[in-house]
Amino acid sequence: MRADPNAPKHIVIVGGGSAGWMTASLMQHAWAEHGTKFTLIESSDIGIIGVGEGSTPYMREFFRTLDIPESEWMPACNATYKCGISFPEWSTKPGFTDYFHPFFSQFDLKTGNAFFHNCGLRRRGSEVPAHPDDFFVSAALARDCRSPVPLDTLPFEPDYAYHFDAGLLGTFLKQRMLKLGLHHVIDNVEQVILDNQGNIDSLRTARSGDLDGDLFIDCSGFAGLLINKSLNAEFLTFNSNLFNDRAVAIATQIDTEQPIVSQTRSVALKHGWAWNIPLTSRWGNGYVYSSDFISEDQAEAELRSELGDAALNSDARHLKMRVGRLKEHWLKNCLAIGLSQGFIEPLEATALMLVQYSVQRFIEDFSRGSFTDQHRDEFNNEVNALFEGVRDYVVSHYQNNSREDSEYWVANRENSNISDNLAAIFHAWDEGLDFEAALTDHAHALVYLRPSWYCLLAGMGRFPTTLGPPARNTQTAPADQARRYCEHTARRFCGHREQLMRTYGESWKAAN
Repeated sequence: MRADPNAPKHIVIVGGGSAGWMTASLMQHAWAEHGTKFTLIESSDIGIIGVGEGSTPYMREFFRTLDIPESEWMPACNATYKCGISFPEWSTKPGFTDYFHPFFSQFDLKTGNAFFHNCGLRRRGSEVPAHPDDFFVSAALARDCRSPVPLDTLPFEPDYAYHFDAGLLGTFLKQRMLKLGLHHVIDNVEQVILDNQGNIDSLRTARSGDLDGDLFIDCSGFAGLLINKSLNAEFLTFNSNLFNDRAVAIATQIDTEQPIVSQTRSVALKHGWAWNIPLTSRWGNGYVYSSDFISEDQAEAELRSELGDAALNSDARHLKMRVGRLKEHWLKNCLAIGLSQGFIEPLEATALMLVQYSVQRFIEDFSRGSFTDQHRDEFNNEVNALFEGVRDYVVSHYQNNSREDSEYWVANRENSNISDNLAAIFHAWDEGLDFEAALTDHAHALVYLRPSWYCLLAGMGRFPTTLGPPARNTQTAPADQARRYCEHTARRFCGHREQLMRTYGESWKAAN
């Protein structure tokens, strides 16, 4: 053991679930060798949300940091692989009624640049093919229910993500942390005791006495037991940007003897959108909507209609969402992580990315001895920029919808409450300006990179309504050749089900 004067002596985490146990795992990895003690307290009376079932490729770094192989954690969490997200029926524009948001790799360099080039021509009025599904390998993998894990060794690693049971992920990480010596307390926090400077001194529990610590992590969910109720941190709502504040979830059976899809499906319904996520144990389904436009009963009925007979004997779980973020995620000696720090609806599966980023950034700052108000402000500004960048990308989906079947979709499209950064991106695209320059100018505020913006705007058909043939001698990229290349490259990947059998090993046979 080597001492680090900046390492916390005793970290107390309030709340379990994915956020609590991911936080414990990352902090234990960073500070256990410096003598830091860890206590996690959670209540047996308070359930966890537990329906977050998707991730971004950033999640792979989490498991790599902890040196946990896929063959260990994926079977424990009924996990599957994810090539990206499809968005059916968000647009009514011919040829653009759905699109796939892929994860990218070096396989896409030539076809991706060809797609960007065609988008530039079409933005300026030329009728050339510019649908993203023809130009990216991940889209071909998803169409064929293939795994994103290549069969052969490559000089690069394609990006991919996962689907998983969030409740089981929390359990897996919990069991691992208990083996590493974390002190686990099942109890209720009845009082948060502050010192004279307003820092948290201790937590008074119902049965376990007082828990002292020098760093407290609030993973108590939307309740914000420490950061909101005790330290009175200010919460900034995003309800003027994002209307959805409710969800209803229904699980249905899955047949793992059949090909297993390797994508999340986010289909637009009349008053919101429904997710469809494959696990090895079930389909995860849900409907995200706004209570200003539809009731809980109506939402459940609409989701059941979408799912059909598969949902006849399945219970529904209704959830309320507090969409927005804290002004200060690190306040005094308390750090808010997960739903207590903020939430953006799960359209792009960013919840655990925000958890992971916040914890890893905090560890870096704290380990440098960043304890001043200035350092806290810098950390909070970084996290806030991430939240707002994700918000802007999610808002873009609603701004670009072209549905007319309900007041909900029209209100989303006509909502003028968007950030200046997002307005500038739209302006550059619509006016045929240098879109690359616009992305560069606003890179500080854009969480999503260049290909994602092209895929969203082109995939939703944000092009002039009147198009003509390109000018003579204009080079255009043939979509049919790009699609054939992607389909040929996809043969270097096996079926999703086959890859899961490889990853799961004997546990696949036991489960199936």
